[in-house]
Amino acid sequence: MSNSSDTLVLDFEKTIFEIESKIESLKYLAKDEDVDISQEINRLQAKLEKQMRQSYANLTPWQKSQVARHPQRPHCLDYVHGLIEDFTPLCGDRVFGDDEAMVGGIGRFKGISVVVLGQEKGHDIESRIKYNFGMAKPEGYRKAQRLMDLADKFNMPVLAFVDTSGAFPGVEAEARGQAEAIASSIEKCLQIHSPIISVVIGEGGSGGAIAIATANRVLMLEHSIYSVISPEGCASILWRSADKVKEATEALRLTAQDLRKLGVIDEIISEPLGGAHRNPQQAIERVGDSILKHLKELMSQSRDELKKRRTEKFLRMGRHFAESK
Repeated sequence: MSNSSDTLVLDFEKTIFEIESKIESLKYLAKDEDVDISQEINRLQAKLEKQMRQSYANLTPWQKSQVARHPQRPHCLDYVHGLIEDFTPLCGDRVFGDDEAMVGGIGRFKGISVVVLGQEKGHDIESRIKYNFGMAKPEGYRKAQRLMDLADKFNMPVLAFVDTSGAFPGVEAEARGQAEAIASSIEKCLQIHSPIISVVIGEGGSGGAIAIATANRVLMLEHSIYSVISPEGCASILWRSADKVKEATEALRLTAQDLRKLGVIDEIISEPLGGAHRNPQQAIERVGDSILKHLKELMSQSRDELKKRRTEKFLRMGRHFAESK
């Protein structure tokens, strides 16, 4: 990866960036010299669109992982601010404290009262430290459970925005019961009678993701990833070498396209041309449209039916993979 000013340019985007730079230079020149170069700009715009379509139509799993982690990609709070009206954060797990990596609260989505959950990564150094890079600790998952109980009590749908490389692996998190907190969060997802919709908006890493993604409907953005372990972690365990990260990414089958074929997720949400980081507002709107479509379908089901179908979905998935071995 390379940088130009404040824009991150991925390795496979270099040609795209060069064309974009030429277009910007011409626009600046046109303002300065008062000359008509609209035809050349239009030609370059067409070339840019063609190049982006070619590049993004043939991304490798490792390249998709890079796009999923792009720092300018919209994060959880961007979706909350863009889709949820009157959002009121709710803090704390009523046991230890509050975990800012796990966003939680209540609000209205398209006029429907909802409970919102999600991991927030932050957009700069200061906010990334504040939100612990989206890696929640046990108190974050216990906060999620508390809010799911609230949703169940007042019959409110749960919307979860998944974006984490995994739960926080630090000693203090393990000492406070990280594994139990994640397992209990998964269990809580299966216990409540409210509809749950989870959207993988960037990274869906390990139990840290599935703790809030054991849902009636699991959706993924086109260039997001969802896996049992990070590519780097997989490479270090299986090959004992960071150089094998691309091979690990292939083996994990972590792309939205792979997971849709396997039946792990329910829908792929298309991203704007060039990825969600190029047009965050359009990406947020597309996610909102998809959530609304699924929410209408789920809200027509009874509370008992929602719980039963969610449980059957994951049991069926487990049986399928056990039988395919």
